[in-house]
Amino acid sequence: MDNLYDLLILGGGPAGLAAGVYGARARMKTGIIEKGKPGGQAATTEELENYPGFGRGTTGPGLTQAMAEHAAQFGAEFINDTVMSLDLKANPKKIICRKGEYLAKSVIVALGAQPRMLKVAGEGRLRGKGVSYCATCDAELFEELDVVVVGSGDAAIEEAEYLTKFAENVTIIVIHEEGKVDANQASAERAFRNPKLKWIWNSTVTSINGDELVESVTLKNIKTGEESDYPTNGVFIFIGTVPNSELVNDQVQLTPQGYVITDEKMATNLEGVFAAGDVRDKYLRQVITAAADGAVAAVAAEKYVHETELWETEVLQASKPVVVAYYDPSDMAGTEKIILVDQFVRDHNEKLSLVKVDATRNELVARRYQVTPDMLPLVHLFVQGQLKKQIQNITVDNLKEMTGIA
Repeated sequence: MDNLYDLLILGGGPAGLAAGVYGARARMKTGIIEKGKPGGQAATTEELENYPGFGRGTTGPGLTQAMAEHAAQFGAEFINDTVMSLDLKANPKKIICRKGEYLAKSVIVALGAQPRMLKVAGEGRLRGKGVSYCATCDAELFEELDVVVVGSGDAAIEEAEYLTKFAENVTIIVIHEEGKVDANQASAERAFRNPKLKWIWNSTVTSINGDELVESVTLKNIKTGEESDYPTNGVFIFIGTVPNSELVNDQVQLTPQGYVITDEKMATNLEGVFAAGDVRDKYLRQVITAAADGAVAAVAAEKYVHETELWETEVLQASKPVVVAYYDPSDMAGTEKIILVDQFVRDHNEKLSLVKVDATRNELVARRYQVTPDMLPLVHLFVQGQLKKQIQNITVDNLKEMTGIA
C-alpha cells in the first residue's frame, strides 16, 4: 500500500528531523508529517551557539534546514498535512490528516511544545498587536520602539538580547530578587553587561493594556503589592512551554503537566509508539537533546518493526505449531536446555518448527508476553498464532507433554 509506512514521524522539529535521518538511513519507509515549515521552535531562534560543533553565527533556521535536507537525502518523505485524529492502538497504526489517511508500523510522536501564556487581561486580545512569543519572528516590527520581556530563563534572556538589535529599549520583567535569573550563568552574565537591557525585579505582569495596539503593562511588585503602569509598545512572553500532546492524551501515558512519558528508548506505554523532543517528559529541552531523542526513537522503532515482522512470519503466521525457546546466552546451563529443545524439534520437524529468542535482546517478546530474566530458559508453544502452553522445567518428557507428541 502506498500509504503504509514503516515509520511515521509526527512533527518536523529537530527531534522529528533527526528521527527522519536515522529512520530513512536504516532503509525504512519513513514519512515526516508537518503542517508548516520544518524546524519547529528551533527555526524561530536566530542565534544558536550551543549546538556542539556549530559555533557563533549558527542560526536556528539554518541548522534545521540542513537537518531537513539531510533527512530528505536519505529518502525521508515530507508530508505537508495536519493531523486531525489517530489510532495508535490499531495494527497498523492509523493517522488521519486533513488531506488523507496514512498507516504506520511504528510512530514517533514529536509534536513539540508551544509557549506558555501569562493568562492575564489583554493578552489574548492584543496577541499579534504587540503581544508576541517569538522575538525572531517579530523583532523587526519594533524597530526603535520600547518593548518588555517577561521571564528570565534561557529563552527569555536570549530573545531579549536579540531584541536589542532592533528596539530602542528592552526591559526584562523578573519575578525574582535583584540579580537572580533562571538562565544559565554564561547567558546571564552577558545580559547583565548589555547596556541596552533594563531590569525590573520582584515584579509580575497583571494586565496588558491598549486599544488597538499595546500601550502599557500593569506591573505588580510582589513584595509591596503596589501596582503601576509601565509604558511599552510590545510585550514578549517567555515563561516556559506547554506540550502539544492533545492528539495523544487519550492513548499514551502523560504526566500531570501533559508531557508524554517514555523509557530511555523513547518507548511509550503503547507498543510501537515512541516520543521524542519537547513533547516528552525530560530534564532538558534543547535542540541537542531533541535530536538525540529522535535518533534513539528511530533506532528503537526500526528494531521494533524488524522484530515484529520476524515474529509475525515465523510464529504467528506459521502453518505448523511453533516451539519458541527463550534463553540468556550468558547462562551456560540454560543454553544446554535450549540445545535439548533444538534436538527435540529436529526429531519431530514434520510436526513442529522452532524459533530461538535471545530474551535479553528481544524487547518485543519481553513486553508482549512478560518474559523476564528470572524465567529463563523458557519454552512457549504457539498454535495458529496463539500461545497455548509454556514450560520452565525443560525435559524431554515435559516437551512431549506440552506438544502432545508421544
